[in-house]
Amino acid sequence: MCELLAISSRLPTTVGLSLEQLARRGGAEGPHRDGWGVAYYAGRDALLLREPGAASESHLVRHIEQHGPPSELVVSHIRLATRGERSLQNTQPFMRELGGHTHVFAHNGELDGMMPQPGDARARFQPVGDTDSELAFCRLLGRVAALWMDSHEMLPTVEARLDLVAEFAAELRASGIANFLYADSDTLFIHAHRRTPPGTVEVQPGLYVLERCCRESVPDLSGSGVTLTTVRQALTLVASVPLTGEAWRPLAEGEVLAIKGGRTVERRLV
Repeated sequence: MCELLAISSRLPTTVGLSLEQLARRGGAEGPHRDGWGVAYYAGRDALLLREPGAASESHLVRHIEQHGPPSELVVSHIRLATRGERSLQNTQPFMRELGGHTHVFAHNGELDGMMPQPGDARARFQPVGDTDSELAFCRLLGRVAALWMDSHEMLPTVEARLDLVAEFAAELRASGIANFLYADSDTLFIHAHRRTPPGTVEVQPGLYVLERCCRESVPDLSGSGVTLTTVRQALTLVASVPLTGEAWRPLAEGEVLAIKGGRTVERRLV
């Protein structure tokens, strides 16, 4: 299964990102050798860097560790291919424009029930590759598009956006394991499902979060390939597995969070 990481902060944060160490399973230490990607937001836009190879063998990843840009919102993914060839078009995160904002999506799990449907070929958002994850992203954008287009120059409210994301997440779970990160440049939405298929004796949480506020020290993540500035600020990290020995909170199945400026602002359980 793929691995996810997202960081939301109140102030721009420099993240030295080693993707293979980040998830403790990628590159030389695990099976996640089928691609990596990271999106750094800057206002409405995002810098997306991706490669269809192992992060542990990437010169670009080593460059990012030292020279990654400061950002208030980062979304990243390392891939273990289950559907679709090992190629750039199937490498996450995926990115699209909607309502003048850059939207980014990353998923882990296998959506065995996510198949093309009548009408998909006429939809505005079309997959470039052939993964279940990108198809899910296109359908999510189709679900929220009307809300964005009806808002004119105003952002849709977080509550309205979260309602649609939560509704979609509940439906997506019927297709398979559906942990995902979705960012629209303003807010990070996350949905936790599970890391183990139905019928497994030991059910593992799909996502964990670690939250820190301005009165607390920034966690030391150097051992996991992440370096944060020492400025005190609001900070939330989301990961498939805990990156440190601190008390990361496992999310419940069906828990959907809206995170903005380093803080969880809305929550649903669906």
